[in-house]
Amino acid sequence: MASLGRQSDKRAAIEAAVLQATEDLLRAGATYAELNIEKIATRAGISRTAFYFYFRDKRELLVRLTSEVNAELMAAADSWWSGEADLPDALRRIAGIYDEHGALLRAVVEVSTYDEQVATYWRGLVGRFVDATRERIESEQAAGRAKPGPAGAIAFALVWMVERAFYEQRVNDDAPSVDDLVAALSDIFTRSVYGA
Repeated sequence: MASLGRQSDKRAAIEAAVLQATEDLLRAGATYAELNIEKIATRAGISRTAFYFYFRDKRELLVRLTSEVNAELMAAADSWWSGEADLPDALRRIAGIYDEHGALLRAVVEVSTYDEQVATYWRGLVGRFVDATRERIESEQAAGRAKPGPAGAIAFALVWMVERAFYEQRVNDDAPSVDDLVAALSDIFTRSVYGA
């Protein structure tokens, strides 16, 4: 049994090294298209052959990385969904995650434009935010705090607006500051859900 635990620990450590190496390479300026398995494996300290013992291909690697960052984004957004934090605070936390993992998030969005499997995966992740936001809006509407309206369509528009705005803030030199963006998004979100 102890050897299984050591193997499991070793596997987790190597997978973590590969994930970190990939994000480091993206952060250093490599595009997803430029990344090859050899570069990733070398950076992680394993052989190219060993890479395939842990990951089927680059797509699976990207999905795993994105899944981990998505969990952080969900936790940040949940602070508003659950009512623990106000919307600007939740958006600031999301902005911080975009700042920390911007290269990865930029890569997954770009890959989703030409890889249908990644696109489906990314839309599914964002869809979880839409569903949770819709539930919060419906709850606010039922309590009489939010204006009536199609909660699903409002949530869809607002969540994709936030995703795209934070993406553009990372890639566009002319984008507003994070503080200005958070203030604008909060205002648009609040007016859309609660009215003027």
